[in-house]
Amino acid sequence: RMVVPLAALYTPLKERTDLPAIQYDPVMCLRQTCKAILNPMCQVDFRAKLWVCNFCFHRNNFPPQYSAISEQNQPAELIPQFSTLEYTITRFQTVPSIFLMVVDTCVDEEELRALKESLQMSLSLLPPNALIGLITYGKMIQVHELGGCEGISRSYVFSGTKDYTAKQVQDMLGLGGAGGPQGAPGQKIGGLGSKPQPQPANKFLQPIHKCDMSLTDMLGELQRDPWPVNVGKRPLRSTGVALSIAVGLLESSYPNCGGRIMSFIGGACSQGPGQVVDDELKNPIRSHHNIEKEDVKFMKKATTHYETLAKRATDNGHAIDMYSCALDQTGLMEMKSCCNLTGGNMVMGDSFNSALFKQTFQRVFAKDPKGEFKMAFNATIEVKCSRELKISGAIGPCISGGKNDGSISETEIGIGNTTSWKSCALNPSFTMAVFFEVTTQQGAPIPQGGRGFLQFITSYQHASGQRRVRVTTVARNWGDPATAMPHIAASFDQEAAAVVMARMAAWKADSKEEGADVLRWVDRTLIRLCQKFGEYVKDSSESFRLPENFSLYPQFMFHLRRSQFLQVFNNSPDETTFYRGCLNREDLTNCLIMVQPILYSYSLQLPPEPVLLDTSSIQPDRILLMDTFFQILIFHGETIAQWRAAGYQSQPEYANLKQLLEMPVADAQDALLGRFPVPRYIDTEQGGSQARFLLCKVNPSQTHNNQGWGGGGGDGAPVLTDDVSLQVFMEHLKKLSVSSQA
Repeated sequence: RMVVPLAALYTPLKERTDLPAIQYDPVMCLRQTCKAILNPMCQVDFRAKLWVCNFCFHRNNFPPQYSAISEQNQPAELIPQFSTLEYTITRFQTVPSIFLMVVDTCVDEEELRALKESLQMSLSLLPPNALIGLITYGKMIQVHELGGCEGISRSYVFSGTKDYTAKQVQDMLGLGGAGGPQGAPGQKIGGLGSKPQPQPANKFLQPIHKCDMSLTDMLGELQRDPWPVNVGKRPLRSTGVALSIAVGLLESSYPNCGGRIMSFIGGACSQGPGQVVDDELKNPIRSHHNIEKEDVKFMKKATTHYETLAKRATDNGHAIDMYSCALDQTGLMEMKSCCNLTGGNMVMGDSFNSALFKQTFQRVFAKDPKGEFKMAFNATIEVKCSRELKISGAIGPCISGGKNDGSISETEIGIGNTTSWKSCALNPSFTMAVFFEVTTQQGAPIPQGGRGFLQFITSYQHASGQRRVRVTTVARNWGDPATAMPHIAASFDQEAAAVVMARMAAWKADSKEEGADVLRWVDRTLIRLCQKFGEYVKDSSESFRLPENFSLYPQFMFHLRRSQFLQVFNNSPDETTFYRGCLNREDLTNCLIMVQPILYSYSLQLPPEPVLLDTSSIQPDRILLMDTFFQILIFHGETIAQWRAAGYQSQPEYANLKQLLEMPVADAQDALLGRFPVPRYIDTEQGGSQARFLLCKVNPSQTHNNQGWGGGGGDGAPVLTDDVSLQVFMEHLKKLSVSSQA
């Protein structure tokens, strides 16, 4: 009824300086079907030492250690300002995090040298108690021993054309005694109660402090894949089997311990399970056009192979990272489930030798001000809600936790039919969109004046090896659409709604819906929202007004329709996969920048200021800085570009020009500093070939068809496009919203 679904964007590891350190277990509701955690919204009887659960209304006694509580002496979990708390579960043993590197050796010498340097550098950044392992692959796969004799390097070689089960990998590597068949993957995470099952250390995964020197030497001696590659052929690359062996090694050695499989991919898998292209160079890898025509020989089988691997990895708490650096596609589209289901990183670049890859890889091991790693492992995110709410699903880099209870909605959005989700890697910007539906039991009215509650419980392995539980509880007032419509409209958050709709649209586009159908769905939803909340006289578009907190929403939808998330033209399937993957995992601010980039203007007359993302902002005497999240672009207007080419900035009397040229560069560096993955940095000018990155994003209010009309009168730069402008889009939206036929 509200058109845009009721949803919450939740960032479990949001960096908070105000959280007290709590070294005890959370108090849970004793009703087996509830198990919500004590929070400031619960009713408490201090005299009787009772608390009433605000989700199921069960009366619970406080445990003995709470006997001294009173209204003056309250524990942190009852203090209203701590609606989010983080508990450290001390009864859990600390377990080391595991990093298993899977390295592609079918790349040229320079690429391999740069990659080896990055890997050697990363050894010094890893947590000191971390376990590390190394697998290299080309035509064959080599699992390297790290705990062997000094000076003798041994590796176990596997064929690249055969798929190995976890049991076969376990037997061939001599990893017996992992308890039960297939390394006891039955030890699945069960919320707060299950314990990790570390096995005796094996020779393939060693503590970093023990094998630092030998691994540095081993990486330094890595050679390119020795198999000859004939003219007109691709190298034979066994990515699918290498990942399968990596998943098998971890699940049989360390089930349910946090770990990352970090795969470095320099090209497409060309043989064995998971193959995405054959070895003939004359047969290019699939494009969007081939997918539309269903002319894709390997896609279905490869996608199934990687989905199976991703599910096995998540069962055991292991994330799979993909660092793909190549000029051509590498098959990220088929492999996307490895990152999108496990929570692993997906990074796409041109070369392992580029600053983009090197800096991005360094940032994986970034630390917070306390000196702790900004990464967490093996997380379960569980959502509790009031009886009047039902959970429709979630969209984010996670997989269903398979927890089915009475609070599941019949309408499924994203990953549904569960109230808990699992993600094997979290970072501070990881954000899930969770969707809800308001339902009333047997036609009973919603309790007016009451409040509805949500609780998010995130149980995860901290980088230090501790088990932690972060709990966030929120409350919102109920409103009846029949009587309290203005209150409901006033609570609309247009930025969050734009991100939620963008994720839903990208999810639909990914789920094999036709692109045109997704655009029609976005349009229909926008028209219905305007009809519901706009003020207008029937059939009079001039009378149409939207409330202030809805005013930006139509332009977010305008830019979403034109974005690379829904328009696949001029993008490869791998690029589309990478862009959608980022949209589904980043926080609200970053997602909004992806949907509608930010544009800043710098000129000699005015201080730096944000300007409209419009052709009228392109002026000859301005420098523009555009941030699209994936690119940071500095665009010099025609006059400034000529001055720069003439070298005026190096003359002392033009110090102000020099300062003007330096300002956007300094601001761009600030934006580059904190972002992951590192954006592409572009420096261009009016008429330059890379100006296309700016021209495809701005609203085309001036085009070759209507030059001299629109936002900025005759100035500004016209764009050669047949796309409609925001002004025309809004005119049509108003007409359709007020139409009595609609």
